Amino acid sequence: MTGHDHTHSHHDHDHHDDRWKHDGVRVIPGNQLDTNVPSTRGMDRAAAINFARVGAQKLWAGTVSIKPDAKTGAHHHGHLESVIYVVKGKARMRWGESLQFTAEAGPGDFIFVPPYVPHQEINASPDEVLECVLVRSDGEAVAINLDIEPVEKPETVLWIDPVHRDPNEKK
Repeated sequence: MTGHDHTHSHHDHDHHDDRWKHDGVRVIPGNQLDTNVPSTRGMDRAAAINFARVGAQKLWAGTVSIKPDAKTGAHHHGHLESVIYVVKGKARMRWGESLQFTAEAGPGDFIFVPPYVPHQEINASPDEVLECVLVRSDGEAVAINLDIEPVEKPETVLWIDPVHRDPNEKK
């Protein structure tokens, strides 16, 4: 049977094809992301891949854009692994027990944040929006704010992505 044979003589075959058609590879157009996610001052987010949208069991992915000069408070994401891909702008990461380590990333760079690592995200540009793609290893909401005095003072922006709500928010 070639891929171009569209004769459907078996009902099982029809059902099988239908399942793959709807449960196979999914493309989520960039202009159809779900912006109905928790928002934080200074940040805009949108969900692309999650359980509700595509049935993802082990991943969450979406976009986040951070206003110029915005800085988060110190936090970690528990057992979750995070990958941040910088699309536009300049990201500065601080991490460590007293956020003593720092690195910067620009467009095309990937940032990996291991589980339980205390960190702070910063838009290192005073006038350009930082646009990133964010991927987490679970759709579960985990964000633990830490009582660390950040080297760079936060500007009322918590890095609360679409699955991590503001811990001060009413449930």
